[in-house]
Amino acid sequence: MEKEKIIQVDKLTKTFGDFTAVKSITFDVYKGEIFGFLGANGAGKTTAMKMLIGISNPTSGKAIVAGLDVATQADLVKKSIGYMSQKFSLYDDLTIKENITFFGGIYGLSRKQIKEKTAQLITELEMQNVANNLVSSLPLGWKQKLSFSAALLHEPKIVFLDEPTGGVDPITRRQFWEMIYTQAYKGTTIFVTTHYMDEAEYCDRVSIMVEGVIEALDTPKNLKKQFNVDSMNDVFLKLARNVE
Repeated sequence: MEKEKIIQVDKLTKTFGDFTAVKSITFDVYKGEIFGFLGANGAGKTTAMKMLIGISNPTSGKAIVAGLDVATQADLVKKSIGYMSQKFSLYDDLTIKENITFFGGIYGLSRKQIKEKTAQLITELEMQNVANNLVSSLPLGWKQKLSFSAALLHEPKIVFLDEPTGGVDPITRRQFWEMIYTQAYKGTTIFVTTHYMDEAEYCDRVSIMVEGVIEALDTPKNLKKQFNVDSMNDVFLKLARNVE
């Protein structure tokens, strides 16, 4: 049976004046897949992601996300996806419970749904004793888990995670990836950017951008075989050297 394409990108391009940040990239992402979108700073991956989540218009090319055209249906795209940025998107001056309620409202949930989801989320995250504490009082790892859960409140088909584990310790990173696996198992597509090459090993497939172009795209196992190396970090280094 053919896998369902949840993201379809065809010759997507973004230019800023004379500079082309994303150069005619083409790829598909499948339902329930953990798709790693990698690249060094300045490679164009953040610019590409901004187009896919509907906050930046493509200069040319096409992208369909959850059945919606990012160029003509950007507002619908934003409502249909989950998004977690590197800064976790939470409001430090609101309590945990208030943050969940706020995001539930943004995603268009009813009051009843928000109440039910809030109770469910606080229980799942084992935050019953701190639910009325300000988010600013939480350790970084807890903020990260809460932010990921908030991005899933409206049960989106796709969640975009932009450098979600930056600055957290290895144990918390591993726990976070367990949450990602659980969500992917339920059928949610995870589109994740990361600069931790060991995390690329956790993805079903990995795309590597270099200077605005996708230079490699395959499973971590196949990429290591293709470049005849033992780790994804070595794949990345070899690619960077080849382009230079």
